Amino acid sequence: MTRRIFASLILLLALHAGAALAKEAAPLAPDEATEQRLIAISSELRCLVCQNESLAGSSAELAYDLRREIRELIKAGKSDAEIRDFLVGRYGDFVLYRPPLKGVTLALWFGPALLLAGGLATLILYLRRRDKAIKDTPLTAGEQHEADRLLKLQGPQQ
Repeated sequence: MTRRIFASLILLLALHAGAALAKEAAPLAPDEATEQRLIAISSELRCLVCQNESLAGSSAELAYDLRREIRELIKAGKSDAEIRDFLVGRYGDFVLYRPPLKGVTLALWFGPALLLAGGLATLILYLRRRDKAIKDTPLTAGEQHEADRLLKLQGPQQ
C-alpha cells in the first residue's frame, strides 16, 4: 500500500514540476511590432513544404528560414507588399494562399470546380447508359424462370 502511495506522489510531483517549469514562448524578434507584422504576413503565405498550412503555423525547416527572411526584410524597412512581391518573385504565385486571378493561376482558381463538374457529368452519363442497357436487355429463359419461382415463393400481394 505504501508503495502505491509513494508512486502516486512521485507521479504527482513530476506532473507539477513540468507545469512549474513551463514558460510563455518568447517572441523571436525583440520588437513586438516586428513579430506582429511577421505573423500577419506569414499567415497569408503557404508553406512550400506542407502546402496546406500557413507559413505562420508550419514547423518545417523551410518555414523557419522564410520567417527569418521575412524578419530581416521587415527590419530592412520593406513594406508588406514588397515582402510579398519578393517571395512571389522567388517562389511564384503558389506561395500565396489567395493567388491573383490571371492566366497562369486559372487552374488554381477553377480547376477543382471543373474537375467536380466533369466527374458529375461522367457519372450521370454512365448511370443513364447503364439504366438504358438494363431496360433494353430482356431476361434470359433461366432468369425468367428464377424470377417466377421467387415471385411464387413470396405469395400473393396484399
